Amino acid sequence: MARQRIHNRRASRGAQGGQSWISYSDMMAALLLIFVLILAYSLFNYFTMLEDKNRKLDEQTLALNLARDELNAKEQALIIIQTDLDKMQDTLSAKEKELNSTQATLIIREEELENAKAALLVKQKALDDATARLEEQQLALASQARRIDDLIGIRTTMIRELSASLTAANMKATVDANTGDIVLDSSVFFETGKSVIKEEGKELLNRFIPVYLNVLLQDKYNSYLGEIIIEGHTDSSGTYQSNLKLSQDRALQVALYCLNMPSLSHAQKVRLQQILTAKGRSSSDLVYDADGRENPDASRRVEFKFSLKDAEMIEEMNRILSEVEE
Repeated sequence: MARQRIHNRRASRGAQGGQSWISYSDMMAALLLIFVLILAYSLFNYFTMLEDKNRKLDEQTLALNLARDELNAKEQALIIIQTDLDKMQDTLSAKEKELNSTQATLIIREEELENAKAALLVKQKALDDATARLEEQQLALASQARRIDDLIGIRTTMIRELSASLTAANMKATVDANTGDIVLDSSVFFETGKSVIKEEGKELLNRFIPVYLNVLLQDKYNSYLGEIIIEGHTDSSGTYQSNLKLSQDRALQVALYCLNMPSLSHAQKVRLQQILTAKGRSSSDLVYDADGRENPDASRRVEFKFSLKDAEMIEEMNRILSEVEE
């Protein structure tokens, strides 16, 4: 019984030993399989990495070739630039020689300039003295210019006073802003083809003439007023000769009426006799509408004009200028 137990125990130990050897072999086989798998995975990664590196190397090689081509192109451009630079250097050398020559000439000119400066100082003093005299003359000339402007402005002043006086007298006569001419409708004064002044025309002259002469015959204008002209105008109907006589007769009748107006003072009549002129212009100065057609009503008119003594004005200007020259 005891032997049987021992035998069973040994048999049990032997069975256990065999099973242990089988388990170790399986483990080693598993390890080998894992190693093979790891090796295969490593080889796969290696060849994959190698393929990536080869691809990158090809790309780098291509980029390097492109860079080399670009470098070659730049080298060619650099050669051209260098050639141009050499040419520029040659030109610069020539310019430097020219500059050296110019500098030598400049030194000579500087010496001449110093001599000229010395002479200029002498002339500058003379110029300063002349400038001072010129400034004095300019001040005098400015003063005289203002006097001449005042003299030339006499006509403008007379025209302005005429307009203001006629407006104040509630008369509708229009004064030409440039000449001072005043146009009166001929139909107010005369019947068609007649030269006898109508009562309506006399009433207009009785109102107009005193206002007109009170401006022009002022003492301040006495030395400048040269002439008062009464002009008669007709339209183009009829002959020039007949219209000339008609216009002259009308202008004369108006002038005679003015000279005999009782409202004028004796001094005004005397002065008027010295400067009053009557002129007939026939149809030589017609008035036209905007469309270029004659306006007969506007052409038939009586104009009052005045002129200044140009000779006396010129003499006064020459006297003023002579004062400046002195």
